[in-house]
Order: sequence, then structure tokens, then C-alpha cells
Amino acid sequence: MENGALKENTLLGLGNPLLDISANVTKDFLAKYELKANDAILANPDTHKNLYVDLIDQFSPEYIAGGSVQNALRVCQWLLGKPKVTTFFGCVGEDSFSKILLNKAVSDGVHARYQYNEKEPTGTCAVLVTDHHRSLCANLGAANCFTIDHIRNPENRKLINSAQFYYISGFFLTVSPPSIMEVAGIALANDRPLIMNLSAAFISQFYKEPLMQAIPYVDILFGNEQEAETFAQEQDFCTNDIKEIALKICTLPKQNEKRSRVVVLTQGVDPVILAKDGIIVEFPVKALPLEQLVDTNGAGDAFAGGFLSQYIQGKELDVAVKCGIWAARQIVQRSGCTFEGKPTFDLSDE
Repeated sequence: MENGALKENTLLGLGNPLLDISANVTKDFLAKYELKANDAILANPDTHKNLYVDLIDQFSPEYIAGGSVQNALRVCQWLLGKPKVTTFFGCVGEDSFSKILLNKAVSDGVHARYQYNEKEPTGTCAVLVTDHHRSLCANLGAANCFTIDHIRNPENRKLINSAQFYYISGFFLTVSPPSIMEVAGIALANDRPLIMNLSAAFISQFYKEPLMQAIPYVDILFGNEQEAETFAQEQDFCTNDIKEIALKICTLPKQNEKRSRVVVLTQGVDPVILAKDGIIVEFPVKALPLEQLVDTNGAGDAFAGGFLSQYIQGKELDVAVKCGIWAARQIVQRSGCTFEGKPTFDLSDE
């Protein structure tokens, strides 16, 4: 499928829309809030009570429209250059932050179909950058209030039924597993790909049951090496070899036997691993000069967005992976998951 033939609502995503509050901080600031340099966690009401206020008061942060799936769809739209190819479902508050999120999503070409909650504020995510590393601490707020009613709304159900691909973050398992399973069932019934991201190590640890209920429906699974290793530990794979883990995930029970599961694992500057049908393919990642590295926040989302931009056009998996690598490379040279100008992805450059 060529770009021009792509229809609106080809790819539908479900996730947690968050407003990123991003700043360069000190290691002491991380330590104060018991945060690690490269991690992604949910805010603890006690430990992180003053985090967001202190971040704003001490570091003059930048505000960026975010959330894992929304980021990926924004990058995907940037690469496609055609509006509304992607649709996004998530819950926000009825406040100024949700207006910022909506304006950003729409300006980047995403068809945002938010569910609005009048009681909870729009979710936020502290993005704490230290020495080119990032620590994410999310306060889901209204994002945590997404209900299955939203996807059963007749207009939204039409969008779900007509979409050809579905993308869901592991983070969404903390919010609405019933919504995930309902969309997974629709994907299965219509033989359409369901793509999921492991998202963070804690998902495999603390949301194991809903994750393993969803996995049989997953056709493509993204993750990084830390997330894959934690998943392997929780599933008693008895190995920490990243390639072996990828192959083992491929062979987990699968509902749609017409399509082999694909597992794609990123490893920072080390090669991307693609596993399918018992075969491993590695894709090298060009090292970026340290002086060009600005912020690793959003690199995984950008990779997913780049991959999806090619995959939904029917391109080969190797092209999709290379575009994912290219997109991630662009995003880490900027603050947050942001981009500008026309994308210049060229397969001959990879």
C-alpha cells in the first residue's frame, strides 16, 4: 500500500495521554524522589507528592504533548505526511492541559478522540533528564479514568471496526484491560494485526495477569532489553539472553495462527533484534556523537512510530525496523518527543 492509498483511521491506538513536564535536573533531585536515571514508573502519592511542584519551581521545564501511544502516532503521522491516518483514544480532564494536548495532536495530524473526565485533571509525566538519560514519573490523573464505554460509543465503535491496525501500550494495562481485550477480539475476528509495547519493566512484574491475557492476541510486540529481561524473569524463561528471550516470546500461545508473532527488541546503541519463525535478524544502530545527543526521552515511542509508518503501508519488516531506528535517531537529538520540518528517511542511508 503506497502512502497516497492510505485511508483515514488506518491505525487506531489506545493509550494514556499525558502532558510531559520536561527538564534537565540534578542527580540529587532524582535521589530525593527515589528515581533512577533510566526508568519509567507511576507516581507514588506519598513519595512523589511534591515532585511536580518542585520540578516547575526549580528547573523551568518545557511542556510537551506526550503519552507513549500518542507520541508514537504523532511520529507516525510526521513520517506519513497525511493527516488522520491515525486515531487515538485516551482519557483527559476538562482543563487547559487537555486543550494543549488536543491542539498538539491535531496539529501533528492525529485524529484525537478523547474521553473527558470532569473530576480528574489531565495526566502529567515528569521527564527528568540527567546526562542524556531520562527518568519518567507519570501521574495518570484522568488518563486512569478511561472506561470501556468510550469504545462502545457508536461513533467510536465505527472507528474501531474500520481500522486496519491496532496499537496499544503496556501502560494501558494499568487503566482498562477490558478495553484492550475488546479491541483485541475485534482485531482477531477481522484478521487484523494487533501491536503492543511492553512499555516498562514494572508492567511485566505488577500487571502480569492482564498482560498475559492480552499476549495471545498480540501479533507484533515491541520492547527494550530491560523490559524483555524482566518479562523473561517473570515468565520463568530461565535465560537472560536477549535473542533467546525474543524467540521464546514468539512461541507463546497465539490466537491468530494465520500470522506468526513478531518480536522487536531495541537495545539502545546495540543492534535491534527482530525475531520471527525461529529466526533472529539483527539491525545495527549507528552511534550518535555524544555532542548530538540531547534527550533519550521518546526514543522508544519514536521507534514504534517509525516502524508503524512503514508497516501499515505494507512495507517489509526490515524497512519498518530501519525506519524505526531512523526516527529514534532524530528524536534523541531534540528535547522530548518532538520534530520539525519534513522527514528525510531514505532506506539507502541505513
